[in-house]
Amino acid sequence: MFPSVNEQMDLIKRGVSEIIQEDSLVEKLEKSIKLNKPLTIKLGCDPSRPDLHLGHSVVLRKLRHFQDLGHEAVLIIGDFTGMIGDPSGKSKTRPSLTLEETRKNGQTYFEQATKILSTKNIKMLYNSEWLSKMTFAEVIILASKYTVARMLERDDFEKRYREGEPISIHEFLYPLAQAMDSVAIKADVELGGTDQKFNLLVGRDIQREFGQEPQIAITMPILTGIDGVEKMSKSLDNYIGITDPPGEMYGKTLSIPDELIYDYFLLTTDISDSELKFIKEEIRTKPRDAKRLLARTLVKMYWSAEAALQAEAEFDRLFVKKELPEIIDEFILNTNDKEINIVNLLFDTKLVNSKSEARRLIEQGGVSIDGNRINDVNENVPLEDTFVIKVGKRKFLKIVIQKNK
Repeated sequence: MFPSVNEQMDLIKRGVSEIIQEDSLVEKLEKSIKLNKPLTIKLGCDPSRPDLHLGHSVVLRKLRHFQDLGHEAVLIIGDFTGMIGDPSGKSKTRPSLTLEETRKNGQTYFEQATKILSTKNIKMLYNSEWLSKMTFAEVIILASKYTVARMLERDDFEKRYREGEPISIHEFLYPLAQAMDSVAIKADVELGGTDQKFNLLVGRDIQREFGQEPQIAITMPILTGIDGVEKMSKSLDNYIGITDPPGEMYGKTLSIPDELIYDYFLLTTDISDSELKFIKEEIRTKPRDAKRLLARTLVKMYWSAEAALQAEAEFDRLFVKKELPEIIDEFILNTNDKEINIVNLLFDTKLVNSKSEARRLIEQGGVSIDGNRINDVNENVPLEDTFVIKVGKRKFLKIVIQKNK
């Protein structure tokens, strides 16, 4: 039994950027109710990025909405297209992956995605199942259904062409291959970020060429990272991972700019519309309280209510009361030296990945020992008694001196 069309549309439209075409989606939902048959909702998964963060969760949550409405979610793991590399938003040709790498990453993706998605009405398919079987003649026929001029309408292709950046022929095949995924599963709806709009529209065109009813394309906003500037990305280190430990998830959330609080509530949580209205006012008058509520909500979603309360208590202990964590890892330093340079200490204890990183952190005021900030990269630390070193906001390490006999 499906909810009414109006009820379904209210949930489907929440937070979306665009629905192409909304009238056709209503017709599909009406037909679905009449025939008591769920729609097939497609989401293509990029196997080159197996570690999911809240940016990925935006479209995954929309897929979950469709599941909650009784429709079938189909995750297409692009193990075959991953060997091409999605050129969306890329300023140069993207390195391709091996089939083995894409399969391994795809499994990791699925395991993390099901922290958001229901495991009941879901299918996971690898697009090599149909793409690898296409003959060269079939690829030529597929390629004949789209023109170079239309491909160059795509923003990233047009920009690269204008600037003289190379565009490999195989990159033109990516949106066509993704479109064949829609043909293979007879997708009713395909979801993606706004950067995927071109690919989703190609899917509609190719479905028509194969005599199918074109899918509805639904795009979701791109989530801005915790820096408040760039889109959320692991490579930019401005992300909140959905598998981040509770304390880290809580702390990172509190670092987002106030102007992003509402978008994060809207796009990464499922709080009600009435609560959203309250939160909008809370952000205006008490942004700190709203941000703490967001942090608790996210930790509760991915961990538990208890973990959320513990994460908040630990954050307050460290950053409000300026106390030490209850549990701190220890490092036994075996030495008879009386002192050690701070840069060498940070590197030797693996608190940093390089000495240049250590110097940068010290110069930025991000290193302290027993609460005393270290400002000089040439400072030597006495090696007499146990002490606690803090790097950044959340790294603590107890250094235990053990003299060699």
